[in-house]
Amino acid sequence: MSETLTYFPTIEAVEAAAKNLEGVANVTPLIPNVQYSSVYDCNISFKREDLQVVRSYKIRGAYNKMSSLSEEKLDNGVVCASAGNHAQGVALSCKLLKIQGTIFMPTTTPNQKIERAKMFGEHYVKIILTGDSFDDAYNAAMKDCTERQKTFIHPFNDEKVIEGQATLGLELIHQTAAPIDYIFVAVGGGGLASGMSTVFKLLSPNTKIIGVEPEGAPSMKSAFQKGKVVELESIDNFVDGAAVKRVGDKNFAICQKNLHDMITIHEGNACQTILDLYNKEAIIAEPAGALSVSALEAYKDKIKGKNVVCIISGGNNDITRTAEIKERALLYSNLKHYFIITFPQRAGALREFVVDILGPNDDITHFEYTKKVNRENDVAVVGIQIKSPEDLEPLIAKMKEQNFYGNYLNEKPELFQFLV
Repeated sequence: MSETLTYFPTIEAVEAAAKNLEGVANVTPLIPNVQYSSVYDCNISFKREDLQVVRSYKIRGAYNKMSSLSEEKLDNGVVCASAGNHAQGVALSCKLLKIQGTIFMPTTTPNQKIERAKMFGEHYVKIILTGDSFDDAYNAAMKDCTERQKTFIHPFNDEKVIEGQATLGLELIHQTAAPIDYIFVAVGGGGLASGMSTVFKLLSPNTKIIGVEPEGAPSMKSAFQKGKVVELESIDNFVDGAAVKRVGDKNFAICQKNLHDMITIHEGNACQTILDLYNKEAIIAEPAGALSVSALEAYKDKIKGKNVVCIISGGNNDITRTAEIKERALLYSNLKHYFIITFPQRAGALREFVVDILGPNDDITHFEYTKKVNRENDVAVVGIQIKSPEDLEPLIAKMKEQNFYGNYLNEKPELFQFLV
């Protein structure tokens, strides 16, 4: 089990944070969603934190923490590490409080988040790109704090940050007359989940809070399973707003006490949700912001007839990632498949493959071919998009029957990453 809980936010502290944030953070709308309510036969509403001025809830915790610092600490300046959203919250807070800040961000951070942090902070912030993950940026930021005696603004493992994020829960309580049965919330380091769940534990204890993580970075779920905070050896950084190797100690202790469940969502599933939210709801959600909606399917039997809230935690999505998002969604849906195809060295082999092997709804989306004159058969890496998952087996059967089949790459991740 976890160590003794030494910190637990009070409603008085959260109310003070809410007052402190007046005029800084928006009271974001809680909007009923007709489509998803119909699909899951319940009452689903979206809490639209993507409509904050920095397009995520992070302004709540960042400003609440920074505005609590002494004048001496403010004069020395602040430092933070972030994969994007926390950086924007800190940057805007620096400008509003007129203090100097240094922001360390991973080199893998989407360019859109970097540019927006610069925009919000103006001349009050300096941005340094370093490392491949949040943890790399964190280590660099902590070193800078030690050397220059600045104050580190932690993105989640901090009491004032947790109390700031908790104001979202207070808003939800005030925004709905009917009791909320389930809330789905993305979990990265655990700042939002720990703060919001505290409010509901105190004011609406029957509400079940479901934490949602990407499969490639299950840091909180792993901590739940081990009964203590653990550091993952490696993570998939694709869901950049919810991908950390280690959750906060304070956050874990609170979440362990308050959360009803922790589940993980495949990154491809989140990508499909991003596309659905954009195409059907005109909502631009980032990968972390889509996790809560993706989680509905796993709870479809339990939420029937219930009042459900999904926290759309952020909308900072870089348009340059669209191709990758579509690719991951298609792969997850079993609609896009990659093969090594063997082509006989004779005229008409490619035409035979297209006419005799592919179905009328199949589409070649990727083709890499190198002719080797000393071989009887040449090979190509071919990507094929199919209409339905059920079309895959007949397609492979025809390839094997007519001696075109070489290998199926989707099930060989190491080879897939090397060749595609």
